[in-house]
Amino acid sequence: MFLSGSKGVQRIGHIALRVENLERAKSFYLSLGMSLIWDDKDWCYLEAGKGKDGLALLAPSYKAAGPHFAFHFEEKEEVFNIQNTLKESGVKVGPVHEHRDGTASFYMQDTEGNWLEMLYVPPGGIQSNV
Repeated sequence: MFLSGSKGVQRIGHIALRVENLERAKSFYLSLGMSLIWDDKDWCYLEAGKGKDGLALLAPSYKAAGPHFAFHFEEKEEVFNIQNTLKESGVKVGPVHEHRDGTASFYMQDTEGNWLEMLYVPPGGIQSNV
């Protein structure tokens, strides 16, 4: 399947892991030198290095998404283009959601059942709440 009308994926931007203890996991990744970007009661988002490679930690109580990896896009239109092309090709995709951190995304599963997210990241990166 060729993604007509789209530039296609450009970058794997983050992975999301389910963790048993959010505070313990957050402390561990912070001790490795990651930076805390978003902190909430049931999940957090950290970044590493100049490339801002991301790691989302999901507490057991977090239900909005499960473990997944995400492709990041610099243009919001690309997320909509890929969603439309996949949908027209018969692939089941979720709706695009605008998130409070300035991003927008949709979730889907690949052919093997792995969850992935197509995520628009605005210029300047993901907004921080810390």
